[in-house]
Amino acid sequence: MKSWIKAGTAAAIVLATGAGMVWAQSSGSPSSSPSSSPFSGWFGRGDGNGNSPVDLDFQVTGGDDALLPAIRQTSLLVSAQDEGRVTGQDMLAAARGDYARILGVLYDQGYYSGIIDITLDGVEAAGIAPLDAPQVVRRVVVSVQPGPRFRYSRAEIAPVAPGTELPRDYRRGEIARTGDMKNAATAGVAGWRDVGHAKAEVAETEIVADHASNLVDSRIRLAPGPELRFGQLTIRGHQRMDPRRLRKIAGFPEGERFDPEKLEDVRKRLRRSGVFSAITLTEADGIGPGNTLDVDLLVTEQKLRRLGAGFEYSNTDGLSLTGYWINRNLFRGGERLRVDASVSDIGGDTGRDYSLGLRIDRPATITADTTGYVLAKVESLQEEDYDLKSGTFGLGFTWIPSDELTADIALQYRALRVDDDSGRTDFRLFALPTSVIWDKRDEPTDAKRGYWLSGGVTPFVGLQDETGSGAQVLAEGRVYYSFGTDDRFTLAGRARLGTVVGPEIQETPRDYLFWSGGGGTVRGHSYESLGVEVIPDDSGGTVRTGGMSIVTLTAETRIQVRERIGLALFADAGRVWEDSGWSGASGWQAGAGAGIRYRTPVGPLRFDIAAPVGGGDGDDGGVQVYIGLGQAF
Repeated sequence: MKSWIKAGTAAAIVLATGAGMVWAQSSGSPSSSPSSSPFSGWFGRGDGNGNSPVDLDFQVTGGDDALLPAIRQTSLLVSAQDEGRVTGQDMLAAARGDYARILGVLYDQGYYSGIIDITLDGVEAAGIAPLDAPQVVRRVVVSVQPGPRFRYSRAEIAPVAPGTELPRDYRRGEIARTGDMKNAATAGVAGWRDVGHAKAEVAETEIVADHASNLVDSRIRLAPGPELRFGQLTIRGHQRMDPRRLRKIAGFPEGERFDPEKLEDVRKRLRRSGVFSAITLTEADGIGPGNTLDVDLLVTEQKLRRLGAGFEYSNTDGLSLTGYWINRNLFRGGERLRVDASVSDIGGDTGRDYSLGLRIDRPATITADTTGYVLAKVESLQEEDYDLKSGTFGLGFTWIPSDELTADIALQYRALRVDDDSGRTDFRLFALPTSVIWDKRDEPTDAKRGYWLSGGVTPFVGLQDETGSGAQVLAEGRVYYSFGTDDRFTLAGRARLGTVVGPEIQETPRDYLFWSGGGGTVRGHSYESLGVEVIPDDSGGTVRTGGMSIVTLTAETRIQVRERIGLALFADAGRVWEDSGWSGASGWQAGAGAGIRYRTPVGPLRFDIAAPVGGGDGDDGGVQVYIGLGQAF
């Protein structure tokens, strides 16, 4: 690679080198530090510490309003003051480093004639030898004169691959920011890599700053290299894992045209398996026979087993405890065994509920992006209006073609026994639950932006006269929008629709029916407090059950008041119908409340208080308390 250096009037030099990395140095100025890169530490920390014994003063003459905050953000002096490192030696070291850092900020904002002075108690820091550092520094003044802003007289990069998107600001007449030059070179190389030229690089750069005209002439020449195909995958680091299964899980596209996205897909599949704690993919330095590129895969396996637990509390529903145990590599092929157990309604108004589930997932079944699984689950529920015991056994497949999209289909055999005021009813059925999830949230446990969509259909066939045939249909959408400084305010909304089509209500498995009330539907009302009364009981009355259709709506405003502490205001509403298709008689309920969020490494700890504001059956009053881990949705 060649680098051409040309100086304009006033001998200011800008040099671009490497794969698009742009750096700068000034010449002939006592205010610059020629020994260090001006672009180190682009991401600074914090503002000054008002309790520091050192008075730190930044003075910027000219420039735009964004310049001073950018200088403070990158300054080592600010970092040292914030961290209490304020000895004379600390201040001198930080000041000498700040010459290059501030120069980098000036270049990145298009100022190439800047003058930087940093004085420690009136003495220029650049003139103080490290061994002559003062014992104490009382006042530090950082004075910056940015000078005029430079613009591009030419902004050229070639050759460029078809479909490459270059920075919009890298063009003639725009402000000549070094960051745009770097981004243009990076985008140019990435564009060639995207179409198979894995060894594309910056071959030559020629960047000139002319101080007489305040213009920058930027020319970047790329060397695409040959189009390559994926060669062999070398695997290292595995211990318990069968290397043949590891290759299948990775889904390495040997023989296909090079594509960095396909390498990233390999990394994601391995990470998704849960077997590995570290995954490193390294492209070979040289080109192999037939224009192929070998890749080295180095993995580190996680601990084989994991144990976890969670909880949630409501003053009416009591305490719910959940726990799980995982074996990440059951048969040395990446098979994951997970056992889940839960006990709920501890201290609640109804009897305790129990569940125990077992699931084995096998990644790379059929295709690299498909996971096959078997599951078994038993549960016992003692609710206010019914008791339910159920068992489920199923075989299924999960397909994850991208980070956003997940699809699932399973074949299940289910057996349920329900005891209520109408007597005992047994259900036997085959079900085919199918679902699709589209997840565009920025953070699953505490989303600030994006949306989440889910749709599912569960066709079922009854195996006896008491069990009907039909389908349960569910759809849910969530949306998040944040605004304010550091996204302090978040607006979140959720809508959920469900209906059962086909059977009569008395022929429908009870856990396919819909209830409203409690966490997950309408806070402020008791759990499953809103249903319908259609099925006759033995005394000539009716039995309360879930409905055949439901709609629930939730709106939340979340406010981050401190780094770890947040507040939430929310309102929920729900309506349940007797018949399919959201028809027939119905009832509704609404609740509202407020809560506190405390941010933890595994998600926000949630404490909500809610009360009814409408609907319900009249005896569902009182304040409800909810405690859990993670946002409500």
